[in-house]
Amino acid sequence: MNNENNYELRNFESLQIKLASTEKMKEWSYGEVTKPETINYRTLKPERDGLFCERIFGPTKDWTCSCGKFNKIRFKGQICPSCGVEVTKSKVRRERMGHIELVAPVSHIWYFKGIPSRIGLVLDITPKNLERVLYFASYIVTDPGDTPFEYKQIIEETQYNEAREIYGKNFKAAMGAEAIKQLLMDIDVDELAEELREQLTKASGQKRIRLVKRLEVIEAFKQSGNRPEWMILDVVPVIPPDLRPMVQLEGGRFATSDLNDLYRRVINRNNRLKKLLELGAPDIIVRNEKRMLQESVDSLIDNGRRGRPVTGVAGRALKSLSDMLKGKQGRFRQNLLGKRVDYSGRSVIVVGPGLKFYQCGLPKTMALELFKPFIMKELVAQEKAHNIKSAKTMVEKMKPEVWDVLDYVIKDHPVLLNRAPTLHRLGIQAFEPVLVEGKAIKLHPLVCTAFNADFDGDQMAVHVPLSVEAQAEARFLMLSVNNILAPKDGSPITIPTQDMILGSYYLTHPGTEERNLDNEKGDGKCFTDMDEMMMAYQNGTIGIHAKVKVRMKAYPEDPGKLVESTVGRFIFNQGLPQDMGFVDREKDPYSLEVDFLCGKKQLGTIIDKCFKKHGNTETVLMLDYVKSIGYHYSTIGAVTISISDMEIPEEKAEIVAAAERDVDKFETYYRRGLMSDRERYDRVISVWREATGKVADALMESLGSLNNLFIMANSGARGNKSQISQVGGMRGLMANAAGHTVEIPIKSNFREGLSILEYFISSNGARKGLTDTALRTADSGYLTRRLVDISHSVIVNDWDCGSTEGVEVQAFKDGKDVIEPLNQRIAGRFAAEDIADPTTGEVLVKRNDEISDAMAEHIEAIGIETVKIRSVMTCRAERGVCVKCYGRNLATGTRVLPGEAVGIIAAQSIGEPGTQLTMRTFHTGGVAGSDITQGLPRVEELFEARKPKGLAEICEADGVVESIALRDDNKTEVIVREEGGNREYIIPYGARLLVSEGDEVHAGHQLTKGPLDPKDIMRILGVSGVYEYLLSEVQRVYRQQGVDINDKHIEVIVSQMLSKYKIEKSGDTDLLPGGMYSRFELEKANEAAAEKDGEPATAERQLLGITKAALATNSFLSAASFQETTRVLTDAAVKGKTDHLRGLKENVMIGKLIPAGTGMKQYRNIEVDYGENEPLMRSSYEENEEGNASETVSDKSGKMEGLNEDLESLAN
Repeated sequence: MNNENNYELRNFESLQIKLASTEKMKEWSYGEVTKPETINYRTLKPERDGLFCERIFGPTKDWTCSCGKFNKIRFKGQICPSCGVEVTKSKVRRERMGHIELVAPVSHIWYFKGIPSRIGLVLDITPKNLERVLYFASYIVTDPGDTPFEYKQIIEETQYNEAREIYGKNFKAAMGAEAIKQLLMDIDVDELAEELREQLTKASGQKRIRLVKRLEVIEAFKQSGNRPEWMILDVVPVIPPDLRPMVQLEGGRFATSDLNDLYRRVINRNNRLKKLLELGAPDIIVRNEKRMLQESVDSLIDNGRRGRPVTGVAGRALKSLSDMLKGKQGRFRQNLLGKRVDYSGRSVIVVGPGLKFYQCGLPKTMALELFKPFIMKELVAQEKAHNIKSAKTMVEKMKPEVWDVLDYVIKDHPVLLNRAPTLHRLGIQAFEPVLVEGKAIKLHPLVCTAFNADFDGDQMAVHVPLSVEAQAEARFLMLSVNNILAPKDGSPITIPTQDMILGSYYLTHPGTEERNLDNEKGDGKCFTDMDEMMMAYQNGTIGIHAKVKVRMKAYPEDPGKLVESTVGRFIFNQGLPQDMGFVDREKDPYSLEVDFLCGKKQLGTIIDKCFKKHGNTETVLMLDYVKSIGYHYSTIGAVTISISDMEIPEEKAEIVAAAERDVDKFETYYRRGLMSDRERYDRVISVWREATGKVADALMESLGSLNNLFIMANSGARGNKSQISQVGGMRGLMANAAGHTVEIPIKSNFREGLSILEYFISSNGARKGLTDTALRTADSGYLTRRLVDISHSVIVNDWDCGSTEGVEVQAFKDGKDVIEPLNQRIAGRFAAEDIADPTTGEVLVKRNDEISDAMAEHIEAIGIETVKIRSVMTCRAERGVCVKCYGRNLATGTRVLPGEAVGIIAAQSIGEPGTQLTMRTFHTGGVAGSDITQGLPRVEELFEARKPKGLAEICEADGVVESIALRDDNKTEVIVREEGGNREYIIPYGARLLVSEGDEVHAGHQLTKGPLDPKDIMRILGVSGVYEYLLSEVQRVYRQQGVDINDKHIEVIVSQMLSKYKIEKSGDTDLLPGGMYSRFELEKANEAAAEKDGEPATAERQLLGITKAALATNSFLSAASFQETTRVLTDAAVKGKTDHLRGLKENVMIGKLIPAGTGMKQYRNIEVDYGENEPLMRSSYEENEEGNASETVSDKSGKMEGLNEDLESLAN
């Protein structure tokens, strides 16, 4: 569809889907397919009037008719008189349709068998009876005449025959799709809709539910202009042959699409039925043939939906039209939403420590292939080749001059690197390529965290952005230097790891003074400046940890001041900006900025401060500096581990012996009957847990600050306290395959070695760990997919929606622990009302102003506990969200801009850490239902708004606990005195009460321990209550695993879960009772009703799980490509839905730019007005046509190269 004259076809605003009438299907068709033949096995030419007929579908060869009479482009558009084929491109075989004229009408299985059955609802017949009529098992009365039968009554054949004898032709009954078609044609949609609305006012219970469903379908027909009888087919369309190809395999056999077999069955049965009717065959034979025709059309449209599926070779069910659309391999997800890629390659990655931050190493041979068209163009431009063909030969033969041109071509042409799985947007970044020998791609070590890449055989894909626009976007938006912060929480993602941390830790280590050993070589020496100190260090006069004094100057003429620190710290500070905010420069202009021990955490803080103070470029230069010296000094420091580093604490034996004595004591109590087995088990477990903890503490205390294991863990380079305690302490308790903790602990550690029993116990947990990881990856990916589907249309569209509402936030607490402090929750958000100092009354932040990081800390410091902020939850923007309700874009640290796809970012931020969450369901054993769901399953449960297991009892209204009494059946009765009287709650046996007599309780208060049902909270506490609950519960799961996610991402998802309203009474609006509508559709309809002095509709806000909410979207394209494709399309076709293409998925499907980022309307076709400087700009542009896009970082790279040279000289 992409040729010039079709360009207008793609330039549309919306897409509507409707039922097709018989006339419409014939209009699409280029001819009738009457024969089941495909191609002639001898000539391999398509058979005439068959499924591949060239007369109907177009020629198989460009500009050549079937008989070969016309075979040149000059005959374009002519129709061959002998074979009837139009001379045109063979590509039309992908777009031209045919049709099969059916002898008897058949029903469309989607509308008869779907849930609910549309035909059944329109005619008010149960699906079971409808099936009996359609498949010729029963008659349906179409005109009762004088008989006692009722209109549309289902009668058996015997009843029909008896009635025929008595009443003759005074009544009519029929069977099959013909009968149903007649009934559908008799319906007056407007009249029926009025009738149903009237009945609705009186009906209740099940009857009302059925009426609402019927009214919905009838209204759909009324408003869409579809006719009910179009659900019955008189004509079956035949899809273009190139979409159901037939190819020859070696050995002369053919492979064909399953659709051809299914079409053949329909044509064969149709032709046989035609013959039988012409011969005047007996009714029973004709009926059977009609039933078989109905079944063959059913299996063509949706094989296996009714009865046994039609199978091909080896019992495999054939793929029908519906199967072509469904699932991961279907048309929607595989083709329409799949990646459309040109010019890409993939290779193994190796580390490139010498690269600059924005560079990647590209193998020469790969670059040659990737940039082939550019090289060929340049070869011709430089007159090294006469034409494109000879240029191509040169490239393929790898002539020497090709390499120079390649160097020129790749300069300033970024490439995209991608590592699968791409869990968040940092999984694809742009780099400037540097040609390298070999066949591996070189990757800068600092971007590994973002890609989650390591060098144990990982592969990465390279893509070349072809157009100038794509190159500009790659450079300005996707270049690695522009992606320093993680979008999920705004923290730096490019923190140095492993060796780099080790080197920094070694450099900034204070030295041996803590061990009171001999002083370092050169302690106490003084130097004029840094150069002198470096010279002394390189000559070996001073050691790296020597405490020395160096005269530091704030500016060139400054006499300066002697500053004392270690040599390492002076070196470390050389490449760091000296005004990041660690030292107050007004009071102290001389001290070193970083004069403390630097591990991973401290490096993170340094990068964060540098980014906030100096922005991208300075941070990148600093990172490259830290990388270089980190690698250099970790090599010199030579931190390694030997068996002597694994010290076993002396106290271990005593701690274990004491624990064993306690366990023996509990055993004795249990044998004497003083303790239940459950209690004994719990005590034993807690004793061993405590013992393991004590051993670990003793071990960490006994390790010195210069112990290599301690250095690695303490610096954050590798390992942690628990791993060290397994090496040198004791391994402790293990879980078995079912998740229960085994009460026999592993007393040994890896240094001592495990006994056979201990080894056996620990292998249990190891196996579970591996299976969990595999399952978790799939579950996490599926969660991300659902989150993306619900939120992809949430885009920043507006600067300010004018909302006066907001949400009140305070610090998140889990019991007494603060999960998330207030300052983190409000930084970068906009205030919904003035924030004033409680003591002085001074306004700190005005309403609708942004709260800065410093102000957020100040607000928390002066004791303000609750702040009202603008939130996505209360945003009034009609589509997407506005800038002020969203706040800061965490990936850039600046205010979010219109066009940012915040929905997708939210989904990625929640889904990406999903793989780190545990799959654990903690089995506390014993009491049923007391298992606590945690980790990934808990997040899923919350977002799907499911009723959790082991529900807590929740208080319905404010009151006081009057009495708590145990009943005979072991349940507990709690009576709460409320304003309107007493209310009793029955608590099941085993649940733990959280209240006692005389306690004051409030609505929504938990009476017992356990999770809550979000729908109950919604009912009792409303939207704000359920938002607060979902937000805090999701955050709790992530924080327990040490994952930080900003609230706003969860807010975006929750706001989408709460975006629909269910109509209770439709008043004088066109809205259907029981229908789901967005707030704006509801408000619009009510305004229209109010203008006519009508009654407005009443509605209740719904909490939908993410799957339901994704399917309830207004875009049928988005919903159909998500799940339940056939159901969504059936519903959309009946309703004649229009998709206004507002989300991302819909636009990707039809091949338009997405309405986000640079694809937004307001950013398209921008022209820069230079005013009077126009001629000047034009001439300079023409001189320097390559543009000067690369000056973002490269202009400062000279400085970096200087540093690298210094380091190399140090190394030598």
